[in-house]
Amino acid sequence: MDMRTPIQSRRTRVRRWEDRDRPNFHRLNADEEIMRFFPMRRSRAESDALMDVLNRRLDAEGCSFLALEIDDGAPAVGIMGLARLDPVMPFAPGIEIGWRLLPEYWGQGLANEAAAACVDRVFADPGALTEIVSFCVAGNDRSEAVMRRLGFTRCADFDHPKVDPGTHPDLVRHRCYALARTDWHARA
Repeated sequence: MDMRTPIQSRRTRVRRWEDRDRPNFHRLNADEEIMRFFPMRRSRAESDALMDVLNRRLDAEGCSFLALEIDDGAPAVGIMGLARLDPVMPFAPGIEIGWRLLPEYWGQGLANEAAAACVDRVFADPGALTEIVSFCVAGNDRSEAVMRRLGFTRCADFDHPKVDPGTHPDLVRHRCYALARTDWHARA
């Protein structure tokens, strides 16, 4: 699996982060509406540091959460990509796909289109992955809808091991979905 080369769909492009993306990346990590289902908000300095980590991970591992753009040369409007699961997750090891968009781009099918292009890329290599997972907070209906449209099947409910139930009890319960390569190719 190698996502170092940009992934193009009809309306989207998934690519490495660039300096011009920093203001929008900070917004994607700090905005209350966008981060409603996440337990923390990041400062500008924390967001900048995370962007650098994501690019280093892309260079080292060939996958990461990347910039989602819709206009060539414009700053990113979202986060899209695949990454290795944190070892503390109950279904690790594995690869997860995830996304987050600025609210003004919600409801336009961009997450679905870009995620499908990413899945196409990684499942095109016969020696690569056999399964991808995606998960979200129970009640994050928009993300679950994207997962279902992509053909993912709900496979488990779990309490996220990194979410403190004392401070964020409503963000602990998560739903996990999985998509097998064979199911993806059967849909084509």
